[in-house]
Amino acid sequence: MDTQSFSKTPNITEVSVRHQEASVNLKLRSVSNTTSVEKKSTKDIFLDDNESFEDAEIFYPSKMNEESKPEPKNVVQAFLMPDSQEQNYDYTSAKLDKSGDNQHKPFIVANTSETTLYHLQNDCIIPVFSKDNEKTIAHQEFIEVVLSAVQKIFPHRSITEPEIRVSHQIKGRTPSAIHKPVKELLEHEKTIYYERMAFIIKIPSITDIVNGNELSLTVGGVRSYNLENLYNKKSLEKFKFFIGFQNQVCMNLCVSSDGFVEDMRVGSANDLYSKALEMMQYYNAELHLMEMKELTQDYLSEHQFAQLIGRSRLYQHLPKSEKQNIPLLNFNDSHINTMAKDYYEDKNFCRQEDGNINLWNIYNLFTEANKSSYIDTFLDRNLNAFEFSKGIQKALNGNSDYHWFLR
Repeated sequence: MDTQSFSKTPNITEVSVRHQEASVNLKLRSVSNTTSVEKKSTKDIFLDDNESFEDAEIFYPSKMNEESKPEPKNVVQAFLMPDSQEQNYDYTSAKLDKSGDNQHKPFIVANTSETTLYHLQNDCIIPVFSKDNEKTIAHQEFIEVVLSAVQKIFPHRSITEPEIRVSHQIKGRTPSAIHKPVKELLEHEKTIYYERMAFIIKIPSITDIVNGNELSLTVGGVRSYNLENLYNKKSLEKFKFFIGFQNQVCMNLCVSSDGFVEDMRVGSANDLYSKALEMMQYYNAELHLMEMKELTQDYLSEHQFAQLIGRSRLYQHLPKSEKQNIPLLNFNDSHINTMAKDYYEDKNFCRQEDGNINLWNIYNLFTEANKSSYIDTFLDRNLNAFEFSKGIQKALNGNSDYHWFLR
Protein backbone atom coordinates (compact mmCIF):
# COMPACT_ATOMS: atom_id res chain seq x y z
CA MET A 1 0.00 0.00 0.00
CA ASP A 2 1.48 3.30 -1.08
CA THR A 3 1.73 6.25 1.24
CA GLN A 4 0.42 9.71 0.42
CA SER A 5 3.26 12.19 0.95
CA PHE A 6 1.69 14.85 3.19
CA SER A 7 4.75 16.78 4.38
CA LYS A 8 6.08 14.95 7.46
CA THR A 9 3.01 12.87 8.18
CA PRO A 10 3.92 9.29 7.29
CA ASN A 11 0.67 7.75 8.50
CA ILE A 12 -1.70 9.22 5.93
CA THR A 13 -2.28 6.19 3.76
CA GLU A 14 -3.44 5.78 0.21
CA VAL A 15 -6.09 3.16 -0.46
CA SER A 16 -5.87 3.04 -4.24
CA VAL A 17 -2.68 2.31 -6.18
CA ARG A 18 -1.68 4.13 -9.37
CA HIS A 19 1.47 3.14 -11.24
CA GLN A 20 4.03 5.91 -11.68
CA GLU A 21 1.70 8.39 -10.05
CA ALA A 22 2.82 12.00 -9.99
CA SER A 23 3.08 13.58 -6.56
CA VAL A 24 0.26 15.86 -5.55
CA ASN A 25 1.25 19.51 -5.43
CA LEU A 26 -0.21 20.16 -2.01
CA LYS A 27 2.14 22.12 0.24
CA LEU A 28 1.49 21.81 3.95
CA ARG A 29 3.11 23.53 6.87
CA SER A 30 5.11 21.28 9.14
CA VAL A 31 4.22 21.39 12.80
CA SER A 32 7.84 21.05 13.79
CA ASN A 33 9.14 23.54 11.27
CA THR A 34 8.10 27.14 11.65
CA THR A 35 9.92 28.32 8.53
CA SER A 36 7.55 30.52 6.58
CA VAL A 37 6.33 29.25 3.24
CA GLU A 38 6.59 31.54 0.27
CA LYS A 39 3.05 32.51 -0.66
CA LYS A 40 2.20 32.81 -4.32
CA SER A 41 -0.95 33.90 -6.01
CA THR A 42 -3.32 31.18 -7.09
CA LYS A 43 -2.67 32.13 -10.70
CA ASP A 44 1.10 31.67 -10.27
CA ILE A 45 0.63 28.32 -8.53
CA PHE A 46 -1.89 26.64 -10.79
CA LEU A 47 -1.73 28.29 -14.21
CA ASP A 48 0.92 28.36 -16.87
CA ASP A 49 2.04 31.65 -18.30
CA ASN A 50 -0.23 31.28 -21.31
CA GLU A 51 -3.35 30.56 -19.25
CA SER A 52 -5.71 33.06 -17.70
CA PHE A 53 -9.12 33.44 -16.15
CA GLU A 54 -11.51 35.30 -18.42
CA ASP A 55 -15.18 36.10 -18.42
CA ALA A 56 -17.34 33.05 -18.96
CA GLU A 57 -20.61 32.50 -20.69
CA ILE A 58 -22.77 30.44 -18.38
CA PHE A 59 -25.57 28.14 -19.50
CA TYR A 60 -28.46 27.33 -17.22
CA PRO A 61 -31.12 24.63 -17.59
CA SER A 62 -34.64 25.79 -16.97
CA LYS A 63 -38.10 24.35 -17.29
CA MET A 64 -39.80 27.72 -17.37
CA ASN A 65 -42.44 27.78 -20.14
CA GLU A 66 -41.00 24.68 -21.75
CA GLU A 67 -42.00 21.06 -22.11
CA SER A 68 -39.84 18.64 -20.19
CA LYS A 69 -37.03 17.44 -22.44
CA PRO A 70 -34.23 15.00 -21.69
CA GLU A 71 -30.82 16.63 -21.63
CA PRO A 72 -27.35 15.06 -21.86
CA LYS A 73 -26.14 14.15 -18.42
CA ASN A 74 -22.60 15.38 -19.01
CA VAL A 75 -23.44 18.88 -20.22
CA VAL A 76 -23.01 21.39 -17.42
CA GLN A 77 -22.43 25.10 -16.96
CA ALA A 78 -19.44 26.47 -18.85
CA PHE A 79 -18.30 28.29 -15.75
CA LEU A 80 -14.62 28.53 -16.68
CA MET A 81 -14.69 28.60 -20.48
CA PRO A 82 -13.29 31.73 -22.14
CA ASP A 83 -14.47 33.13 -25.45
CA SER A 84 -18.08 32.02 -24.90
CA GLN A 85 -17.32 28.37 -25.52
CA GLU A 86 -19.45 25.62 -24.02
CA GLN A 87 -17.68 23.11 -21.79
CA ASN A 88 -18.59 19.45 -21.40
CA TYR A 89 -17.36 18.31 -18.01
CA ASP A 90 -16.51 14.64 -18.25
CA TYR A 91 -17.31 13.08 -14.91
CA THR A 92 -15.84 9.75 -15.99
CA SER A 93 -12.43 11.37 -16.48
CA ALA A 94 -12.82 12.88 -13.04
CA LYS A 95 -12.80 9.33 -11.67
CA LEU A 96 -15.83 9.76 -9.43
CA ASP A 97 -15.93 6.87 -7.00
CA LYS A 98 -19.42 5.42 -6.65
CA SER A 99 -18.41 2.82 -4.09
CA GLY A 100 -19.74 2.87 -0.56
CA ASP A 101 -23.22 3.32 0.83
CA ASN A 102 -23.54 6.24 3.21
CA GLN A 103 -27.26 6.79 2.71
CA HIS A 104 -28.00 5.46 6.18
CA LYS A 105 -25.37 7.79 7.68
CA PRO A 106 -25.68 11.26 6.14
CA PHE A 107 -23.26 13.95 7.25
CA ILE A 108 -26.23 16.14 8.25
CA VAL A 109 -29.83 15.25 9.05
CA ALA A 110 -31.97 18.06 10.54
CA ASN A 111 -34.71 18.98 8.06
CA THR A 112 -32.65 18.08 4.99
CA SER A 113 -33.22 15.62 2.18
CA GLU A 114 -30.76 13.99 -0.17
CA THR A 115 -30.61 15.05 -3.80
CA THR A 116 -28.40 14.65 -6.85
CA LEU A 117 -26.36 17.02 -8.97
CA TYR A 118 -28.42 15.98 -12.00
CA HIS A 119 -31.63 17.05 -10.25
CA LEU A 120 -30.18 20.47 -9.44
CA GLN A 121 -28.94 20.89 -13.01
CA ASN A 122 -32.13 19.90 -14.78
CA ASP A 123 -35.09 20.36 -12.46
CA CYS A 124 -34.38 23.58 -10.57
CA ILE A 125 -34.69 27.19 -11.62
CA ILE A 126 -32.01 29.76 -10.83
CA PRO A 127 -32.85 32.63 -8.43
CA VAL A 128 -31.90 36.14 -9.57
CA PHE A 129 -31.38 39.55 -7.98
CA SER A 130 -34.76 41.15 -8.55
CA LYS A 131 -33.73 44.76 -9.23
CA ASP A 132 -31.44 43.99 -12.16
CA ASN A 133 -32.38 40.37 -12.98
CA GLU A 134 -28.73 39.35 -12.66
CA LYS A 135 -28.29 35.64 -11.96
CA THR A 136 -26.98 34.20 -8.74
CA ILE A 137 -24.29 31.53 -8.63
CA ALA A 138 -26.47 28.42 -8.61
CA HIS A 139 -26.08 25.54 -6.16
CA GLN A 140 -25.04 23.17 -8.95
CA GLU A 141 -22.49 25.67 -10.23
CA PHE A 142 -20.94 25.91 -6.76
CA ILE A 143 -20.58 22.12 -6.65
CA GLU A 144 -19.16 21.93 -10.17
CA VAL A 145 -16.61 24.66 -9.44
CA VAL A 146 -15.41 22.78 -6.35
CA LEU A 147 -15.29 19.49 -8.29
CA SER A 148 -13.07 21.15 -10.85
CA ALA A 149 -10.86 22.69 -8.15
CA VAL A 150 -10.46 19.34 -6.37
CA GLN A 151 -9.38 17.76 -9.65
CA LYS A 152 -6.84 20.54 -10.10
CA ILE A 153 -5.32 19.91 -6.65
CA PHE A 154 -5.57 16.10 -6.80
CA PRO A 155 -5.22 15.29 -10.53
CA HIS A 156 -4.41 11.60 -10.01
CA ARG A 157 -6.86 10.81 -7.22
CA SER A 158 -10.30 9.32 -7.49
CA ILE A 159 -12.99 11.39 -5.81
CA THR A 160 -16.48 10.41 -4.73
CA GLU A 161 -19.67 11.70 -6.23
CA PRO A 162 -20.91 14.74 -4.31
CA GLU A 163 -23.17 13.94 -1.39
CA ILE A 164 -25.74 16.73 -1.49
CA ARG A 165 -28.33 17.70 1.13
CA VAL A 166 -30.94 20.42 0.58
CA SER A 167 -33.67 22.09 2.61
CA HIS A 168 -36.32 24.83 2.45
CA GLN A 169 -37.77 24.01 -0.96
CA ILE A 170 -39.23 27.03 -2.76
CA LYS A 171 -42.06 26.04 -5.10
CA GLY A 172 -43.64 27.91 -8.00
CA ARG A 173 -45.46 27.42 -11.26
CA THR A 174 -45.21 28.61 -14.85
CA PRO A 175 -47.55 31.37 -16.12
CA SER A 176 -49.46 28.88 -18.27
CA ALA A 177 -50.62 27.11 -15.09
CA ILE A 178 -51.77 30.20 -13.24
CA HIS A 179 -55.42 29.08 -12.96
CA LYS A 180 -54.87 25.35 -12.47
CA PRO A 181 -55.63 23.59 -9.17
CA VAL A 182 -52.56 22.05 -7.54
CA LYS A 183 -53.68 18.49 -8.24
CA GLU A 184 -53.90 19.22 -11.98
CA LEU A 185 -50.41 20.66 -12.36
CA LEU A 186 -48.18 18.86 -14.83
CA GLU A 187 -44.54 18.29 -14.02
CA HIS A 188 -43.27 20.81 -16.57
CA GLU A 189 -45.59 23.45 -15.04
CA LYS A 190 -43.95 23.22 -11.63
CA THR A 191 -40.84 25.14 -10.66
CA ILE A 192 -38.64 24.58 -7.62
CA TYR A 193 -35.36 25.59 -6.11
CA TYR A 194 -33.84 25.08 -2.66
CA GLU A 195 -33.01 27.93 -0.34
CA ARG A 196 -30.21 26.01 1.40
CA MET A 197 -27.73 23.41 0.20
CA ALA A 198 -24.74 21.58 1.68
CA PHE A 199 -22.44 19.09 0.00
CA ILE A 200 -19.26 17.10 0.54
CA ILE A 201 -16.77 15.44 -1.80
CA LYS A 202 -14.38 12.82 -0.44
CA ILE A 203 -10.91 11.85 -1.63
CA PRO A 204 -11.07 8.26 -0.33
CA SER A 205 -7.45 7.38 -1.15
CA ILE A 206 -6.15 9.86 1.45
CA THR A 207 -6.87 8.67 4.98
CA ASP A 208 -5.52 8.60 8.51
CA ILE A 209 -6.41 6.81 11.74
CA VAL A 210 -7.33 8.62 14.97
CA ASN A 211 -8.21 6.53 18.04
CA GLY A 212 -9.08 3.59 15.79
CA ASN A 213 -11.37 5.69 13.59
CA GLU A 214 -10.54 6.03 9.90
CA LEU A 215 -10.67 9.61 8.65
CA SER A 216 -10.97 10.47 4.96
CA LEU A 217 -9.94 13.79 3.41
CA THR A 218 -13.10 15.70 2.51
CA VAL A 219 -14.01 18.95 0.79
CA GLY A 220 -17.39 20.64 0.90
CA GLY A 221 -19.45 23.77 1.20
CA VAL A 222 -22.71 25.42 2.18
CA ARG A 223 -24.86 27.89 0.28
CA SER A 224 -27.88 29.66 1.82
CA TYR A 225 -29.91 32.07 -0.27
CA ASN A 226 -31.47 33.43 2.91
CA LEU A 227 -28.12 35.16 3.55
CA GLU A 228 -28.43 37.08 0.27
CA ASN A 229 -30.52 40.17 -0.39
CA LEU A 230 -32.22 38.92 -3.54
CA TYR A 231 -34.54 41.95 -3.56
CA ASN A 232 -31.65 44.27 -4.41
CA LYS A 233 -29.11 44.57 -7.21
CA LYS A 234 -26.42 41.97 -7.72
CA SER A 235 -23.67 42.09 -5.10
CA LEU A 236 -20.94 39.82 -3.78
CA GLU A 237 -22.43 36.45 -2.87
CA LYS A 238 -21.70 34.50 0.32
CA PHE A 239 -20.48 30.93 0.50
CA LYS A 240 -19.04 28.68 3.19
CA PHE A 241 -16.23 26.35 2.17
CA PHE A 242 -14.11 23.81 4.02
CA ILE A 243 -11.47 21.16 3.58
CA GLY A 244 -10.98 18.71 6.44
CA PHE A 245 -11.69 15.10 7.32
CA GLN A 246 -14.74 12.90 7.72
CA ASN A 247 -14.91 10.18 10.36
CA GLN A 248 -15.88 7.05 8.43
CA VAL A 249 -17.25 5.40 11.56
CA CYS A 250 -20.07 7.90 12.04
CA MET A 251 -19.76 10.22 8.98
CA ASN A 252 -19.13 13.18 11.32
CA LEU A 253 -17.15 16.01 9.75
CA CYS A 254 -13.95 17.29 11.35
CA VAL A 255 -13.40 20.96 10.54
CA SER A 256 -10.66 23.26 11.82
CA SER A 257 -10.25 27.02 11.49
CA ASP A 258 -7.28 26.38 9.20
CA GLY A 259 -9.54 24.66 6.66
CA PHE A 260 -12.73 26.69 6.90
CA VAL A 261 -13.91 29.96 5.36
CA GLU A 262 -17.10 31.10 7.06
CA ASP A 263 -17.77 34.07 4.78
CA MET A 264 -16.33 33.59 1.30
CA ARG A 265 -17.58 36.53 -0.77
CA VAL A 266 -17.29 36.28 -4.54
CA GLY A 267 -18.71 38.05 -7.55
CA SER A 268 -18.36 35.27 -10.11
CA ALA A 269 -17.70 31.56 -10.56
CA ASN A 270 -14.11 32.39 -11.52
CA ASP A 271 -13.55 34.10 -8.17
CA LEU A 272 -15.10 31.13 -6.39
CA TYR A 273 -12.81 28.73 -8.25
CA SER A 274 -9.70 30.75 -7.41
CA LYS A 275 -10.53 31.03 -3.71
CA ALA A 276 -11.35 27.33 -3.43
CA LEU A 277 -7.98 26.49 -5.01
CA GLU A 278 -6.15 28.82 -2.65
CA MET A 279 -7.97 27.46 0.39
CA MET A 280 -7.10 23.85 -0.43
CA GLN A 281 -3.49 24.76 -1.28
CA TYR A 282 -2.77 26.24 2.13
CA TYR A 283 -4.82 23.91 4.32
CA ASN A 284 -2.56 22.50 7.06
CA ALA A 285 -3.68 18.87 7.20
CA GLU A 286 -0.70 17.80 9.31
CA LEU A 287 -1.49 20.25 12.09
CA HIS A 288 -5.20 19.39 11.99
CA LEU A 289 -4.50 15.68 12.36
CA MET A 290 -1.98 16.25 15.14
CA GLU A 291 -4.47 18.33 17.13
CA MET A 292 -7.17 15.69 16.76
CA LYS A 293 -4.81 12.95 17.90
CA GLU A 294 -3.86 15.00 20.95
CA LEU A 295 -7.52 14.96 22.02
CA THR A 296 -7.24 11.22 22.61
CA GLN A 297 -4.69 11.75 25.38
CA ASP A 298 -6.86 13.73 27.81
CA TYR A 299 -9.89 12.49 29.73
CA LEU A 300 -12.79 13.88 31.71
CA SER A 301 -14.12 11.98 34.69
CA GLU A 302 -17.85 11.33 34.96
CA HIS A 303 -18.09 14.22 37.45
CA GLN A 304 -16.25 16.59 35.10
CA PHE A 305 -18.46 15.57 32.17
CA ALA A 306 -21.54 16.20 34.32
CA GLN A 307 -20.11 19.63 35.15
CA LEU A 308 -19.57 20.28 31.45
CA ILE A 309 -23.17 19.33 30.58
CA GLY A 310 -24.62 21.41 33.41
CA ARG A 311 -22.49 24.46 32.70
CA SER A 312 -23.29 24.21 28.99
CA ARG A 313 -26.99 24.49 29.82
CA LEU A 314 -26.39 27.42 32.14
CA TYR A 315 -24.34 29.15 29.44
CA GLN A 316 -27.44 29.70 27.29
CA HIS A 317 -29.07 31.78 30.05
CA LEU A 318 -26.13 33.81 31.32
CA PRO A 319 -26.49 37.60 31.46
CA LYS A 320 -24.86 39.22 28.46
CA SER A 321 -22.26 40.96 30.63
CA GLU A 322 -21.05 37.59 31.99
CA LYS A 323 -21.42 35.67 28.75
CA GLN A 324 -19.07 37.93 26.81
CA ASN A 325 -16.21 36.99 29.17
CA ILE A 326 -16.61 33.26 28.48
CA PRO A 327 -15.55 31.49 25.25
CA LEU A 328 -18.29 30.83 22.72
CA LEU A 329 -20.34 27.64 22.90
CA ASN A 330 -22.54 27.57 19.80
CA PHE A 331 -24.75 24.65 20.86
CA ASN A 332 -28.26 24.80 22.33
CA ASP A 333 -30.09 22.68 24.91
CA SER A 334 -31.25 20.19 22.30
CA HIS A 335 -27.65 19.46 21.28
CA ILE A 336 -26.52 19.19 24.91
CA ASN A 337 -29.35 16.75 25.69
CA THR A 338 -28.25 14.59 22.77
CA MET A 339 -24.69 14.57 24.09
CA ALA A 340 -25.84 13.55 27.57
CA LYS A 341 -27.81 10.67 26.09
CA ASP A 342 -24.97 9.55 23.81
CA TYR A 343 -22.52 9.64 26.74
CA TYR A 344 -24.29 6.47 27.88
CA GLU A 345 -25.67 5.02 24.65
CA ASP A 346 -23.44 5.86 21.67
CA LYS A 347 -21.76 2.63 20.60
CA ASN A 348 -18.67 4.38 19.26
CA PHE A 349 -18.05 7.33 21.58
CA CYS A 350 -19.70 6.55 24.92
CA ARG A 351 -18.01 6.55 28.33
CA GLN A 352 -15.59 3.88 29.52
CA GLU A 353 -16.59 1.43 32.24
CA ASP A 354 -15.14 3.72 34.92
CA GLY A 355 -17.13 6.68 33.57
CA ASN A 356 -14.14 8.45 32.04
CA ILE A 357 -14.32 9.72 28.49
CA ASN A 358 -11.52 11.13 26.34
CA LEU A 359 -11.78 14.46 24.57
CA TRP A 360 -11.78 12.82 21.12
CA ASN A 361 -15.01 11.06 22.04
CA ILE A 362 -16.45 14.27 23.50
CA TYR A 363 -15.58 16.06 20.27
CA ASN A 364 -17.45 13.40 18.31
CA LEU A 365 -20.43 13.68 20.66
CA PHE A 366 -20.52 17.36 19.69
CA THR A 367 -20.26 16.68 15.96
CA GLU A 368 -22.87 13.90 16.16
CA ALA A 369 -25.31 16.22 17.94
CA ASN A 370 -24.54 18.88 15.34
CA LYS A 371 -26.17 16.75 12.65
CA SER A 372 -29.51 18.09 13.87
CA SER A 373 -28.47 21.69 13.03
CA TYR A 374 -29.90 23.54 10.06
CA ILE A 375 -27.69 23.81 6.99
CA ASP A 376 -26.86 27.49 7.45
CA THR A 377 -25.42 26.95 10.97
CA PHE A 378 -23.97 23.46 10.44
CA LEU A 379 -20.36 24.27 9.53
CA ASP A 380 -20.08 27.09 12.06
CA ARG A 381 -21.06 24.74 14.87
CA ASN A 382 -18.78 22.03 13.55
CA LEU A 383 -15.84 24.39 13.81
CA ASN A 384 -16.98 25.51 17.26
CA ALA A 385 -17.02 21.87 18.40
CA PHE A 386 -13.33 21.55 17.50
CA GLU A 387 -12.31 24.86 19.07
CA PHE A 388 -14.33 24.09 22.22
CA SER A 389 -12.77 20.62 22.59
CA LYS A 390 -9.29 22.13 22.29
CA GLY A 391 -10.25 24.75 24.87
CA ILE A 392 -11.36 22.08 27.35
CA GLN A 393 -8.03 20.34 26.77
CA LYS A 394 -6.22 23.55 27.71
CA ALA A 395 -8.45 23.94 30.76
CA LEU A 396 -7.35 20.51 32.01
CA ASN A 397 -3.80 21.85 31.92
CA GLY A 398 -4.80 24.96 33.86
CA ASN A 399 -4.37 27.46 31.04
CA SER A 400 -7.66 28.43 29.49
CA ASP A 401 -10.78 30.57 29.91
CA TYR A 402 -12.72 27.36 29.27
CA HIS A 403 -12.14 26.46 32.93
CA TRP A 404 -15.59 27.99 33.63
CA PHE A 405 -17.22 24.96 32.01
CA LEU A 406 -15.53 22.49 34.37
CA ARG A 407 -15.47 24.20 37.77
